[in-house]
Amino acid sequence: QVQLVESGGGLVQAGGSLRLSCAASGSIFSIKAMGWYRQAPGKQRELVATITSGGSTNYADSVKGRFTISRDNAINTVYLQMNSLKPEDTSVYYCYTNTIWRDYWGQGTQVTVSS
Repeated sequence: QVQLVESGGGLVQAGGSLRLSCAASGSIFSIKAMGWYRQAPGKQRELVATITSGGSTNYADSVKGRFTISRDNAINTVYLQMNSLKPEDTSVYYCYTNTIWRDYWGQGTQVTVSS
């Protein structure tokens, strides 16, 4: 099993920045990719960004150029640096990992961007 613990959410004004962190523990050797999804009220969960164990990244079009995903394999942590935040970025952000057995999700962290 893999456990994910997120931190770093909060309230920020439009144009501001936040950094989310997600620490993984447990069967770390099984992890293939990590990333972030988000879900706003009344909407489906959507991909934000992912990063593979080799460092390849993928971003949603809506966050390209504003968000950066990175990974520190030494401490099994993935980060999401969010700049130029917009009110439409307001969501619960979920850390995600894809392992050789199944996917795991964190508990979610709220990000609220005020206009």
